[in-house]
Amino acid sequence: MRRVLRFLLLKPVLWAARKFDSSPDKARIYDALTRLFNHILNNPGKLGPVISFDSKTDRLIIFSDQHKGARNGADDFAIAAPAYRAALAYYNEQQFRFINLGDCEELWENTLSKVKKYNADEFIAEKAFVQRDAFVKVIGNHDLYWGNDPLAGLELEALYGKKIKAWEGVILRTDINERELRIFCTHGHQGDANSDGNWFTKFFISRIWGPLQSYLQINTNEPSNNAYKKTVHNEIMYEWSAEQDQILLITGHTHQPVFESLTHIERLYRQMDIAREHNDAKTIQRIQEETNLYQERFNNLVFDYKKMLPTYFNTGCCCFSDGDITGIEIAEGSIRLVKWQSKGQSPGRTVLEEMPLAAVMEQIQR
Repeated sequence: MRRVLRFLLLKPVLWAARKFDSSPDKARIYDALTRLFNHILNNPGKLGPVISFDSKTDRLIIFSDQHKGARNGADDFAIAAPAYRAALAYYNEQQFRFINLGDCEELWENTLSKVKKYNADEFIAEKAFVQRDAFVKVIGNHDLYWGNDPLAGLELEALYGKKIKAWEGVILRTDINERELRIFCTHGHQGDANSDGNWFTKFFISRIWGPLQSYLQINTNEPSNNAYKKTVHNEIMYEWSAEQDQILLITGHTHQPVFESLTHIERLYRQMDIAREHNDAKTIQRIQEETNLYQERFNNLVFDYKKMLPTYFNTGCCCFSDGDITGIEIAEGSIRLVKWQSKGQSPGRTVLEEMPLAAVMEQIQR
């Protein structure tokens, strides 16, 4: 029966997930991001810290959206857990600071006790960063518990062996060619009517959507669905970041990797546009071969992506249905979109995109 229902309901469920997953409102998002950024900047240590770092010597990794669950049919993280543990082992050994950018635990569908029980190894891997004071935990809409429950501080101390706080965001500060660059990191649900503390959504997820997804064993986080044109929410995030003064915005929430304000397919479209201007036949052929499976969608992109500023980045998520995870690295003077994969092989790191911070700064200076 489950197999029949899954066959019948798979496409409607995926359609509903894409259509109703968020309801972004530009004015709300702009207001929420501006208020949070200014509060952290002017009152560091209340809603979030301000952390200075050396872009040439310090190293940071930013992951989000693990959605650690209970290893049941609704646990999107289960298949990606090996890649996540391998990534954290690598970054801890390499002395990276780890910023965990929200929705780390799936607390809409599970109790905290269940999440702790089935993710002991992952919490141990995170604890290694806590012990070296190299861990920043940010709250998302699916783990609002960390910011709302009076016992959250005690639970965090029990998990990690030290007193830590879960923040709403963090501002990173560094100097690039003697000019200050600020990088604002937050989960990204701020201002989203369906995610920003909405009680009905939490009820629907915990009582209806979660059990249905578990029973049908459907994971809506397909990588192919995340390579196309940016979601409306990501578009608004970009617009806000592009209007700021020497600020980069890094979020999660949408499960859609964005680098230099572009999704992968948008970057390919921009490369194709440039290649055609320069009669670069080799690049044109390479892109045509890569986009062959989604040529119609690719050809429907008509925006001039060369005009976009590299002000917005999105980590993607750590719960893709193929076991891959994506994140943002900042190290050796560059910012990178990286992927860790584990399906069919030992977990390994791939740099998908990379750009020197100096080049970013040059493009966004006003």
